[in-house]
Amino acid sequence: MFGLMQQQPLLVSSFIQHAARNHGSAEVVSRLGDDTIHRTNYAEVEQRSRRLVRVLQRLGVEPGDRVATLAWNSHRHLELYYAVSGMGAVCHTVNPRLALDDIAYIVNHAEDVVLIADTDFAGLAASLVPFVRGNVRAVVLLTDPAAMPDVTLAPGVRLLCYETLPAGGNRERHVRYRGAHRLARRAAAPA
Repeated sequence: MFGLMQQQPLLVSSFIQHAARNHGSAEVVSRLGDDTIHRTNYAEVEQRSRRLVRVLQRLGVEPGDRVATLAWNSHRHLELYYAVSGMGAVCHTVNPRLALDDIAYIVNHAEDVVLIADTDFAGLAASLVPFVRGNVRAVVLLTDPAAMPDVTLAPGVRLLCYETLPAGGNRERHVRYRGAHRLARRAAAPA
């Protein structure tokens, strides 16, 4: 019977490992919200997904936790999909076309611990945070630092820039704090 059994568990993360190992240079193409084209390959998607797992762990995401996404299909969402499922958490895709009350109910019912959103939904995410503050500890916007919108969140919820997260190194240096943290710095600055 042993010859009929799989030698490894059937996991979503095994798909990206197979793609990176056997088709690493195959191109992955995404059209971003501003109509620019982003090109990468499976080897890079796997590498960035692995780094993102460590970042999510530092944000307190554990196996079995839910991570909500309000995002369009893009290379960043693909990396996120493999990172979240690869660490044993649940990638909870939320329909951004629903009403705010419905999204709040869904995120609260799922007990999502991190909310990750495209910049198109930054306003929606900011509006959602007061209704989900008990669960959601951080909001991550899928963008680079240059395009990071100025969003203010409720105290106790961190706003982070996605492209600085998988860069590695000291997390505190790469994380962008906004909202209450920014106001506290201004208040502490000499007049």
